[in-house]
Amino acid sequence: MTSLCEGDIRLEPLTAAHAEAMDTLARDQDVARFTRVPEPVPDGFGARWVERYTRGRDEQTNEGFAIVDSHSGDFLGFMALVNLNLEAEEAEAGYIVSSNARGRGIATRGLRLLTAWAFDQLPLERIELLIDVENSPSEIVAQRCGYTREGVLRWTYLKPGLRSDTIVYSKLRREHP
Repeated sequence: MTSLCEGDIRLEPLTAAHAEAMDTLARDQDVARFTRVPEPVPDGFGARWVERYTRGRDEQTNEGFAIVDSHSGDFLGFMALVNLNLEAEEAEAGYIVSSNARGRGIATRGLRLLTAWAFDQLPLERIELLIDVENSPSEIVAQRCGYTREGVLRWTYLKPGLRSDTIVYSKLRREHP
């Protein structure tokens, strides 16, 4: 699989070379609050996280990408189809931008790339995003990428000890240009 590019970012398939950066990303306070990353983050988690996506690519159950600066090669974050169900023709997408790269439109450009790739390369009819109601920056990304707000799932399980209200956004193949 080749990299996907837009402007100053590219999405490249997640590999073992990204494990250290993924480990650092997992330890970000906002990542802990708004994602399924375990708390506390276990030692070596970045390598296991990458392995999950490497295996998932082979098994067609998920697909993970590193968001990388096209010019410097710096790791900027993570973009993925975190759950991929080809039989149902559906996927859940997710994204995390490194704290030092937030506020620059990276998640928006990355989600546009991922969405276009997913609809062009996979037999998907629906991609959904699950966003904590308190994560307004992520909700803005969904809106800018043309995802439709469907509603709120109340008090859903995120991980041990953490429940929250979760906004569901989706985009359908027929809505994709």
